Amino acid sequence: MLIAGVALLACFGLVAYGILDTDDQPKQQAVPTPTAEVTYEVTGTGTVEISYLARGEAGAATVERGVRLPWTKSVQMPLGKAPSVAITLDGKGGQASCTLAIRDKHVQRATAVGAFGRATCTGDAQVEKG
Repeated sequence: MLIAGVALLACFGLVAYGILDTDDQPKQQAVPTPTAEVTYEVTGTGTVEISYLARGEAGAATVERGVRLPWTKSVQMPLGKAPSVAITLDGKGGQASCTLAIRDKHVQRATAVGAFGRATCTGDAQVEKG
């Protein structure tokens, strides 16, 4: 009975400590990472494989295969990261162009031509100077 009483008292003590925690230190909150809107666009003829970066992938590329054109994707990218989109035409060839815009401002355009033609558009999502 004595052991049960001590255990119960210890439980109450832990609960009271959790409720009455008087730590004068402010709780640290996660600071959100500033981002910029990035728009990837692929136009042209043929079927392509598209590889692009987006915030949620922690730097890994997202790959979409067998894409019929046109194709557009808008994502949020952390500032200081380099957004990119790469396209590869299939064996039947064709012609496709990728474009990259950051905050609705055109950054780069590249064109792929022919069987397994490739093109890559990259940019830099920087803090706006103003």
